[in-house]
Amino acid sequence: MKQLIFASLLSLSFTVNSQSLVVKTANGRIEGSTNKAGDIRIYKGVPFAAPPVGDLRWKAPQPVKNWADVRNCQAFGPSPMQSKPAPFMYWSSEFLIPEQPIREDCLYLNVWTGAKSATEKRPVIVFIPGGGFRSGGGACPIYDGEAMAKKGIVFVNINYRLGVFGFLAHPELSQESGHHASGNYALLDMIAALQWVQKNIAALGGDPTNVTIAGQSAGAFAVNFLTASPLAKGLFQKAIAESGGSFVASPIRPKLTLQAAEQQGITFAKSLSTTSLAELRSKSADDVLKATGGLSAPIVDGYVVPESVMDIYTNGRQSDVPLLVGWNGDDKLMGPPAKADAYREQVEKRFGDKADAFLAVYPTQTDEEAAQSQGNSNRDESFGIQDYTWAKMQTKTGKAPVYVYNFNRNLPASDPKSQFGAFHSGEIVYAYNNLHTLNRPWEPIDQHIADVMSSYWANFAKTGNPNGKNLPNWPVYTPSSDRVIVIDKIIDSHPLPTKPQLAFWEAYYGIQN
Repeated sequence: MKQLIFASLLSLSFTVNSQSLVVKTANGRIEGSTNKAGDIRIYKGVPFAAPPVGDLRWKAPQPVKNWADVRNCQAFGPSPMQSKPAPFMYWSSEFLIPEQPIREDCLYLNVWTGAKSATEKRPVIVFIPGGGFRSGGGACPIYDGEAMAKKGIVFVNINYRLGVFGFLAHPELSQESGHHASGNYALLDMIAALQWVQKNIAALGGDPTNVTIAGQSAGAFAVNFLTASPLAKGLFQKAIAESGGSFVASPIRPKLTLQAAEQQGITFAKSLSTTSLAELRSKSADDVLKATGGLSAPIVDGYVVPESVMDIYTNGRQSDVPLLVGWNGDDKLMGPPAKADAYREQVEKRFGDKADAFLAVYPTQTDEEAAQSQGNSNRDESFGIQDYTWAKMQTKTGKAPVYVYNFNRNLPASDPKSQFGAFHSGEIVYAYNNLHTLNRPWEPIDQHIADVMSSYWANFAKTGNPNGKNLPNWPVYTPSSDRVIVIDKIIDSHPLPTKPQLAFWEAYYGIQN
């Protein structure tokens, strides 16, 4: 009899546990899973828009069709269409999406929550993955949200259309759009995900009035565009950007008009021997992926992004929300460095009468010095000046506070990885406390940095201020002091270490702020 009662109670506990994982969303019920400890609920592969396939290819995301049964959301949805994952820089094999389906049907998000009920109203982070707008996705292990959920955050990461699937502009697409624009489908995907959060995150214990958008690299560029887009206003209350912004054109982010982007789209259509949108949409996803031409970055389309980000911020038309922004000590995207003499020739050819000013802050007396200067100048032009300008423009035309960081911890590794230091994207596993996802010889100091950094990020999502108990003080950024938090073995605030170098780029690009 006792065994029967025990079996009945055990069965009941499983039933209750199973029921607690079923959540009702606007489109139907979803069932997730839990982490090993059982204190975090996880929902993977949740659709936030209809599959952008067939006639919906190169259209704004459309609503999901409702479903009647409980939808299993215990595994990641397909990753966005992209070339087979392969390292594209020295270190990037650690940051690739896992082996899994890669499809055009990709508009899914993932949620981690520690909330026990729908009444808790926990702060929300919506993370936008990077990958140059050509690769990546929410299934990458370094974007796991369990650690942040343990800090009281409802953590969401998303997929969005990549490459030509997310950014093709074409005159016929602009004509059929209803707003005379095309090309920013990936940004519209992100906005659709934020709209899903507004409708559904309360059911998962999140607060739709306390949402932080966050992203790294291309994800940070996207955050910058979203803060500038009138279509995204009101969908978030804070912004975190790690190594990315779009205030000045640069070698890795040239700026195009809608008309120029449409011309690239015409070239792309010709490469597929198509003469109509119907033909273009009938091509297989693999054929589209292999074709040449098209775009893989946001543009000023007059609709999603009505004017340049710089103009929007200059005129104070951005979403005026608290901003946490920064970049890494070795945030460089470049090939092998040139020798000193060859590099000086490149500098003189590019900068002309400004070459001496460049060489004054990026010296090239030896090959070793030239190699260091090439990396530093690439970092400062590609990321530093973008985020520095962002911080200064927000303080100039906005009222919400800004917090700036420099991440300088050299990630521990054995050769050859050790030479890449505080490399581009190296901060992610610290910011979201996911050191365990990378196979590196971590030291105790690394876990300490991860604990502090993820606490900063969580506190900022909660209150708009990263500071908290037992954390080194992170001052509000002001252009007069230029104080930033430097994250290394010792975490402390300092005057911006690279101010002379960034001053060169301000002068070169004619930035007035």
